[in-house]
Amino acid sequence: MSRWPNYPSVYEINTWVWLNDLSRGGESALTLGTVPQSELERIAAYGFEAVWLMGVWERSRAARKVSREHPGWQDEYRHALPDYTRQDVVGSPYAIHDYRVDPSLGGDEELAGMRERLRELGLRLILDFVPNHMALDHPWLTRHPERFVRGTPELLVNEPQNYFIHDAGEQPRVFAHGRDPYFDGWPDTAQLDYRHPETREAMTDALLSVAAKCDGARCDMAMLLTRDVFKRTWGDEFEPHWAEFWPEAIARLRAARPDFLLLAEVYWDMEYELQQQGFDYTYDKRLYDRLQGKDAAPVRGHLSAGLDYQSRLARFVENHDERRAQEAFGPTRCPAVSALTLTLPGFRLFHEGQLDGWRVKLPVHLGRRPQEPSDPAVREHYHRLLAALAEDIFHEGHWRLLEAREAWAGNPSHLNYVASGWTLASDFRLVVVNLSPDPAQCYLPLEIPELTGRSWLLSDLLGDAQYLRDGDSLAAHGLYLDVPGFGYHLFKLEPE
Repeated sequence: MSRWPNYPSVYEINTWVWLNDLSRGGESALTLGTVPQSELERIAAYGFEAVWLMGVWERSRAARKVSREHPGWQDEYRHALPDYTRQDVVGSPYAIHDYRVDPSLGGDEELAGMRERLRELGLRLILDFVPNHMALDHPWLTRHPERFVRGTPELLVNEPQNYFIHDAGEQPRVFAHGRDPYFDGWPDTAQLDYRHPETREAMTDALLSVAAKCDGARCDMAMLLTRDVFKRTWGDEFEPHWAEFWPEAIARLRAARPDFLLLAEVYWDMEYELQQQGFDYTYDKRLYDRLQGKDAAPVRGHLSAGLDYQSRLARFVENHDERRAQEAFGPTRCPAVSALTLTLPGFRLFHEGQLDGWRVKLPVHLGRRPQEPSDPAVREHYHRLLAALAEDIFHEGHWRLLEAREAWAGNPSHLNYVASGWTLASDFRLVVVNLSPDPAQCYLPLEIPELTGRSWLLSDLLGDAQYLRDGDSLAAHGLYLDVPGFGYHLFKLEPE
């Protein structure tokens, strides 16, 4: 396939649940090898560059037992799936027993066939890499206990939420659960110890094994492996003291697969650091959080960062870790927020069910979800948005943030706008969003030298509006806008 575009659009699928849905009413459960071709063609028709099959790796029996019995998780299951049963709890996809495709999903051979089928439809494949921890019954705990963070009987007594006993028929050992420095441990996991070179080497090999099966990897909680964060969580020095996992591992990966895409799940304002350590894209959770507020200024401030940084951020309005967008932003705001977020430069992540307006956030431990109706208005919005995003300008064009000016003295409503422009040769797009619940007016400088000496047709690709404007006036004064609360436009500009 040709190289990845600068700004790819990617569709996340909860693999186990997706196959369960496709199997409804059938005589047998579908696996990756028996997914109907029509389903893959349906996904390809949206115009995505890649599919992220979340959760394909072999799950752990011990982790599944924890998932089924953990008292704190039962309410989450019941809230999402009121009729859930024990069999619906299949265990977390982030407590990995082995980097082989789970037999229930079809195994490695069927994944390879799926990858080829996707490739024939112009779709690449992204899979998970979970570097911080393994399942609490991973074979390495017996064969290579030195690869994990060890505990003591005293720590087990004092912090039972963070440590566990692993008994493999010999003297029991105390190990740490995987965790980040701000929360208790994940009780279905065992924490890898990145202070040791042997662990880093083994996990680099694991990353290379994942890369052999796909075209890109989403790396779970990637910032936990940085030297500073790991030392803050677990203490002691790395061997050698200057070592960092990601730069070394990514260098080896790039030597073998220079075209491989790496996406980091990262928080705590560490996005730039992970970009510098070699990741192509890093989660933009900060933008997501700022869009939860009612003030456009922090959003504009966030988007005023350098394009070298902006272009390597992963934008989303929902994913499996966050609330559904319709719930997080509400049905009135959601179209505006998605129009703004998903037309920005960077990696654009779409979540299964987002295009239908689903509202239930499903715990990743479940293998079945409730049946939800499709919202026609949401589907129409994304139909238009994805059609617009399919054009080259949103993947290879030049983006810039635009600053609205007041429409008249004493009218501060221009501060409610977030606007940006795209240019590719003589092709122009304009994205305008009013992030307030009230109407807002402004003049928007377009910064397009070609405007003068002709009239321009502005066609809204997310609606039906069309406007004819004089180019000289646009160049001199900017585009006058009067947009209702949470209104938005994606204009295509064409000379008449």
